[in-house]
Amino acid sequence: MHITVKGKQIEVGEALRGHVEDALTAAVGKYFSNPLESQIVFTREAHLFRADISVHVGRGILIQGQAAAPDAYVAGDQAVEHVAKQLRRHKRRLRDHHAYDKADDAAIRAVTTAARDDDVESVAPAPAGQPVVIAEMDAEIPTLSVGEAALRLDLSGRPALLFSHAGHGGLNLVYRRPDGNIGWIDPPADGAAPRPTMRRT
Repeated sequence: MHITVKGKQIEVGEALRGHVEDALTAAVGKYFSNPLESQIVFTREAHLFRADISVHVGRGILIQGQAAAPDAYVAGDQAVEHVAKQLRRHKRRLRDHHAYDKADDAAIRAVTTAARDDDVESVAPAPAGQPVVIAEMDAEIPTLSVGEAALRLDLSGRPALLFSHAGHGGLNLVYRRPDGNIGWIDPPADGAAPRPTMRRT
């Protein structure tokens, strides 16, 4: 695995670099034999050191971990442990992945129906100085089952994942709800009635 360790506005010494590289290599090696690459960035936030780790363990699979502590070594170790926890969870879910495959979309839809029933509040345009919209020009839209998309969303720690539904090819979205559950949006084709439930065998 190719590992890049760098600092933003701080100097990362060879001892810290070697320590975190060794710890990350050991943690990732327990779960993946051929990870692609990893990046570790140390920054200073007031009296704390922050460590952010991104590990590409396979195509389209990104695992992230972060931690902050008064000592850079402690922050690095805690961020590595965060990554290791994500990897353990991912491996456990991979073992249980057949359960996702055997579940049909209707079962997952039933869990997330509440997301569609929430009242939608009108949103006024954001005033000047609010967050900027950034185009993700090189975004890849993977073809996945709903279960795979939920697994990948949970693994990445991102708020949402757009994907092409493996069953019917339409664009779908899974996202992290405020209550911690995963919501799923499966819009019908333009002007069409809602899609029938697709049962997996």
